[in-house]
Amino acid sequence: MTIQPSPGSSGFLPGSSGYLDMFPERRMSYFSNSYVIGLTVAAGIGGLLFGYDTGVISGALLYIKDEFEEVNQSSFLQETIVSMALVGAIIGAAGGGWINDAYGRKKATLLADIVFAAGSVVMAAAPNPYVLILGRLFVGLGVGIASVTAPVYIAEASPSEVRGGLVPGTWRWMVGVAGVPAVIQFCIMLCLPESPRWLFMKDDKAKAIAILSKIYDVARLQDEIDHLSITEEEECQKRNDVKISDVFKSKEIRLAFLVGAGLQAFQQFTGINTVMYYSPTIVQMAGFSSNQLALLLSLVIAAMNAAGTVLGIYLIDHFGRKKLAISSLAGVIASLFILAGAFFGKSSGSSNELYGWIAVLGLALYIACFSPGMGPVPWTVNSEIYPEQYRGICGGMSATVNWISNLIVAQTFLSIAEAVGTGSTFLILAGIAVLAVVFVIMYVPETMGLAFVEVEQIWKERAWGSSSNTESLLEQGDDK
Repeated sequence: MTIQPSPGSSGFLPGSSGYLDMFPERRMSYFSNSYVIGLTVAAGIGGLLFGYDTGVISGALLYIKDEFEEVNQSSFLQETIVSMALVGAIIGAAGGGWINDAYGRKKATLLADIVFAAGSVVMAAAPNPYVLILGRLFVGLGVGIASVTAPVYIAEASPSEVRGGLVPGTWRWMVGVAGVPAVIQFCIMLCLPESPRWLFMKDDKAKAIAILSKIYDVARLQDEIDHLSITEEEECQKRNDVKISDVFKSKEIRLAFLVGAGLQAFQQFTGINTVMYYSPTIVQMAGFSSNQLALLLSLVIAAMNAAGTVLGIYLIDHFGRKKLAISSLAGVIASLFILAGAFFGKSSGSSNELYGWIAVLGLALYIACFSPGMGPVPWTVNSEIYPEQYRGICGGMSATVNWISNLIVAQTFLSIAEAVGTGSTFLILAGIAVLAVVFVIMYVPETMGLAFVEVEQIWKERAWGSSSNTESLLEQGDDK
């Protein structure tokens, strides 16, 4: 792959594999710059908003059913309490791309925190399930905006070589405490800068360079500034107000979006939030009738999810996005077959508790396989595969696909399980996971360690072929 070098550089793009091979002393590790760690941790709290909310609602639902009889008697109402946050997330993600581009990543994050915290207060004070559903809608709005903002902020404020690794008592307390991460993030974000790439795009170069100087050492700083300057010149020539229809007019952008949106859809349709939202309910369906025991087992599964996510932070920049997704999906398929087998055995009329423990094992294996791979990979890939002028709108569109898919799964799981059986439902999810493996193998490129411009060249080659892409690059060189 041929990339046009920036003026005065070594002939390679900053952060690209060639550049870092030539200057290995400029390669950054996860812990080599405390400033980057601070930016990443602060933005990454956005992931806790949805992660905590997902985990807490699964356990709180057991107690909500005890308090509100109409919820206990209606699977549809249970699904609505869970999925209304997803309706809000769809709306938040759809508008989040525009908010990011118009007002910046920092202000978008602050807005997400305010809305999420407000929703948590409404949920905690809900006198009936319908007010609770309203609070879930507000929480979802905040989560949707954060889901678009956090990956982009981290990707733009991090060096390419570490970019991928950098995303009690009653139910009222459980859902109320959900606002704490939002308040913490809001306070921290007030002290943090805007994304330097966005500042460059908005012609605030002095502030952008001041931020970059805290991320990179002197030897690499000038190369990064040169690269951003060239990128900005190219984007200014191409930039108008990008509309949704523009995404589908450009062949290479269309290909990138279909890959990004496809990954987001498969992430949900392979059943992750079925497991997370309904894990206590699934445990009870497997034969453990006690609320306390079901909640305890689901908390163990949630802890495994957190541990797997930490592992994924390491693997995604050492193992690669594509390999990690494929291996993750292979484990997901195996665990879904185990879950299906357990529920088929249970439905055969056997009172053997072994089937219940097999179901718990299947849930744990599912999380252990999913969380390091298909959990972070779709979000990471979507933060890397779009050109600057499309990054906000495509990121918002693909996140919207994720939340719509999530809504469909959450709103239908219990109903489908009642209609065809829980075992058959897990078999359907396993079939979708097989399709996901085929999709990743055929269409998803490896973006580990690539600079943004290198990723753009991948789509140009796929859209127009390598020969036409080479000619285009030569013409760019002649123009310069």
